Amino acid sequence: MQARSLASEAYIPPLAENDDRIVPLAETADEVLMARAGQGDASAFAILVERHTSSLYRVSYRVLRDAGDAEDIVQECFTRLWVSAPSWRPIGGGLVGWLHRVAMNLCLDRKRKFSPIVTDAFPDIRDEAPLPDEAIEGRQTASVIERALTALPAHYHMVLVLSYYEGFPNAVVAEIMDMNVKALESLLVRARRHLRKLLQLEEIACSDLEVLA
Repeated sequence: MQARSLASEAYIPPLAENDDRIVPLAETADEVLMARAGQGDASAFAILVERHTSSLYRVSYRVLRDAGDAEDIVQECFTRLWVSAPSWRPIGGGLVGWLHRVAMNLCLDRKRKFSPIVTDAFPDIRDEAPLPDEAIEGRQTASVIERALTALPAHYHMVLVLSYYEGFPNAVVAEIMDMNVKALESLLVRARRHLRKLLQLEEIACSDLEVLA
């Protein structure tokens, strides 16, 4: 909390000798912040943590379906980033690609270690207000889709999460998953086909789903 407070008030030096503009640290590019973090600047690193935590958590949670596990993945990502900061260099997808590649590898390791317990029961959030029929149907459909995604092989699950839920460009997803773009596009086709089959078994109208369009 203290680092975040300091980060919001800190500034980087002027861009050049004759340039008296001052750029707020919170608006500074990832690459500049990483250079400062590599020199031990905790305020710069705190900005990076604040900037990228939400996306890393969303992706990790969608893959693992466990809040505690997702939080652990995010914490480990930033631990590794801090350790790697002195030698980190921007390539390809930049810091976003680097962080999500670490997150996906950690998620894969965790999925290999812990076999999921498969169940048809999905807990509902208690809501005392009456719900219209279409809202109930939408919630049930969402549960079926989440179950189908979880049932996919890990690499299919991850590529759909990164491409459709997070909206990363194919080049970034390919870097995260350590493959070339053509192989990534082929993987997406196979993942959509597999998901379509699973949803058809549940009698879900696949034509209405953007991920399968």
